[in-house]
Amino acid sequence: MRMRDGLFKMLGLCLLAGVLVAGILFPVVGAAGVMSNEASDTVESMSSDLADDPPPLVTTVTDREGSPIATLYDQYRIPTAPDQISEAMKWALISVEDRRFYEHHGVDWKGTLRAAISNTSGGDTQGASTLTQQYVKNYLINVTYRDDQLGQQRAQEATIARKLKEARVAIQLETKMSKEEILAGYLNVVEFSRQIYGVGAAAHAYFGTTPDKLTVTQGALLAGMVNNPVANDPWNNPERATERRNFVLDKMVENRKLSEEDAERLKAEPLGVVPNGPEKPAANCVGAGPEHGFFCQYVEDYLLEQGMTKDDLYTGGYTIRTTLDREANHLAKQSAEEQVGKMEENVANTLSLVRPGKDRHEVVALAANRDYGPDAEAGQTEYALPSDVANVTGAGSSYKVFTAAAAMATGKVGIYDTIQSPSSYVSQVFSGSPAPCPYIAPYTRGYCVTNASEGGSGSMTLQTALQTSPNTAFVILEEQAGMKAVVDMASKLGLRKTMASNAANGGAVDPEAESQEVSQSQTQFFGPSANSPGKGSFTLGVSPTSGLELANVAATIMSGGVWCPPTPIGEITDRDGNPMPIKEQPCEQAVPEGLANTLAVGMSKDDLPGGTAAAAAQGVGWDRPMIGKTGTTQVNGSAAFLGATPQLAGAAMVFRPDLPNGGLYDGGPGNVSAVPGESGNMFGGKTPARTWFGAMSKILEGEPALPLPASDPRYERFD
Repeated sequence: MRMRDGLFKMLGLCLLAGVLVAGILFPVVGAAGVMSNEASDTVESMSSDLADDPPPLVTTVTDREGSPIATLYDQYRIPTAPDQISEAMKWALISVEDRRFYEHHGVDWKGTLRAAISNTSGGDTQGASTLTQQYVKNYLINVTYRDDQLGQQRAQEATIARKLKEARVAIQLETKMSKEEILAGYLNVVEFSRQIYGVGAAAHAYFGTTPDKLTVTQGALLAGMVNNPVANDPWNNPERATERRNFVLDKMVENRKLSEEDAERLKAEPLGVVPNGPEKPAANCVGAGPEHGFFCQYVEDYLLEQGMTKDDLYTGGYTIRTTLDREANHLAKQSAEEQVGKMEENVANTLSLVRPGKDRHEVVALAANRDYGPDAEAGQTEYALPSDVANVTGAGSSYKVFTAAAAMATGKVGIYDTIQSPSSYVSQVFSGSPAPCPYIAPYTRGYCVTNASEGGSGSMTLQTALQTSPNTAFVILEEQAGMKAVVDMASKLGLRKTMASNAANGGAVDPEAESQEVSQSQTQFFGPSANSPGKGSFTLGVSPTSGLELANVAATIMSGGVWCPPTPIGEITDRDGNPMPIKEQPCEQAVPEGLANTLAVGMSKDDLPGGTAAAAAQGVGWDRPMIGKTGTTQVNGSAAFLGATPQLAGAAMVFRPDLPNGGLYDGGPGNVSAVPGESGNMFGGKTPARTWFGAMSKILEGEPALPLPASDPRYERFD
C-alpha cells in the first residue's frame, strides 16, 4: 500500500515537472485542467502585487511635533532591506530551509526528487519547497489572503494543483527578482508568532536589537521558528525552542557555514530572548497610554468617519501627525484629576479643547480624570469619554446658548433687550411634564419649569440671563423663537453628531419620564414633530452631549460664526512618505458673523461677579476676556461649562458614564450621591468650571490677553 501511494506521488511530481517545463518554454495557461485562469493571473501579477499590494505595516500616530504616541497594526512589521539583515540570519535560514537556494531557479529539482524517493521508500516525509516557493505561500497567507480563511486554506492545500501554481509563480519570480531580494522578501512577510511578522520586528521584539546585528544563535532561533511559530515560541515552549535552535545550528554545520566546535559551544548558550514576552508596542490606542489614549481614539474614529477603513488604517503603514498638544493635554488631564479622582466610582470629568479659526478647528486636547485603558479596576476605560455622545449625560443650561442665538437670529430679541424671567412658568406650548404642576398651580397642565439656584427672577437683559441662567427666561424664548429654530441652531453651531444621535432621529431618552424603562420605550423627540411642537426641556440640556462638540460650539462662536469640523489631523503620509489627503467636511459660515460676535459679547460676563462661573474664575485669578456658559441637569446628575478665549475654546463635563442614577456631590470631589435618585449639589460653575479655568489659566500663561470681537448693532436691540 505504501509503495503504491509512493508511486502515485512520484507520478504526480513527474507531471508537475512536465507542466512546469511546458509553462516555462511555452505560453501554456494550464495542463489537463490543473491550472485555472486564476492561477495564471496570479503568476502574471505576483511581481506587481509585491509593489501594489505590499505587506501590512504599522501605522504611527504622533503629536503635533511629530513625536510618536501610538502604533496601530494587525501585523507588527518593520520593513528591512537585504543589506540590513545579518549574514548569520540569512545563512541560518538557508541552511535549515533551502540549502541549495543560490543554485536553483525557484524549484529545487534535486530536492524534489530526493523528497519523492524518501516519501516513496517510507522514509521521513519531506516537502522540498524552496525559499522562493515558501515566499509565495507566505505572501499569499499573510498578505493576499490575510483576512480570507478560505483563501489561506487554499494557499496551503497539499494538492498537485496548488504545488503547480506555487512552483510556477516561484520560477517567474526568480526571473524578476534577485536572490537577495527574494530572501529579504521572505524574511519580511514570514510570521514569528504573537502578531510579529518579518525579521525586523522579530529582532526588536525577541532580542531588543536590529536585524543587521543578529548573532548566529539569535538567527538560528528565528530561523527555527518559521516552520511552526506557535509550537516553537521561546517563552511558551523554551525547551522545544532550544531543541529547534540547536537543530538549525547543526544544519549550518552541514552547510559549512559554522564549525562543529562553534556549534557545540553555541548550543550551550541560553536562548537570550527578552524576559516576560516580546518587546513590541501595543497594537491599538492603548499604546498611547492613559493620558493620550482618548486623543488617539478620536483620531481613529474621525478617520473612519471620513471614509478610511479600519483595515487600511491598521495595515497601511501611515504616519499620522495629529494636532495634539502634549503639554496642553497634560495640563487638561491634571486639572480634571484635581477636581475628580480617577478612582471615583462612576464619575467622569472631561475637558476637550479646540483652537478657533476660520479655516480649521484643530483639536488640541482630549482629557479625562479617568485613564484610558482596559483595566477598570485601575480606573481605566476605553469609552471615548471626552469626544463621544454615548455614555455621556446632559450638558444642562449650556444649551441656553442655542436658544439665545435662535431668538436673536429670528429677530425676537437683542442681546441688550429685556426679557421675562419669572421664578416659575407653565408653558402651554411645549409638552414635557408627566403630571400637573402641583408646586405652581395644582390644576394646571403644561410644561412646568422653575429657576434653579443658578437663576434669577423678574426681568433682565438677555446678556444678564446668559450670565445668571434663569430657566424660565429661556423656555419663554423657546416659545418665541420656535423649537425648530432652536434645534437647528444647536446643530449649526456645532452639535452635529450630538443632534443626529438624539433629537434628530427620535431616539433620545425622555429625562422627565417616571422611569428609565418607560422613557426608552417612548423614544420621544425633543425637537418638533408632526404632532408636537417639541419638548421645552431641550433648552435645559437634558440629552446626551459630546463634550468635544460642545467645545467646538465655543470655537464656532469665537470664529465669527464659522463652523469647521473639530479635526485631530495635521498631516498624513503614506508608507513611502507621500502626503495622503483626506476628505474632511469644509468649513461653513454657520451663522452671520455679526450674530456670533454679539452672542460672544452676551456670553462675556459669566466669569464676572454675579456670573455662575465667577467663583471658579476668581479661584485662579482669571483676568482675560472670555465667553462662558455653565449648565446643570436635573438632580444635579451632570454638569458642564463651555468657554473660550480668542486663542482657545473648550468644554468641561462631569457625569456618570455608567448611566445616571442620582446626583453628584461637589465635595469629594465628585462623589456620587449616596442614595439612588437623590439630588446632589453639583453645578456647572463648580467642578466643570474649575476644571476649565484650572487648565486654561496654565495653558495660556504667557499668551497675550486678546479682546473679544465687538458686537453688531443689528443684534443688540430689537425692542
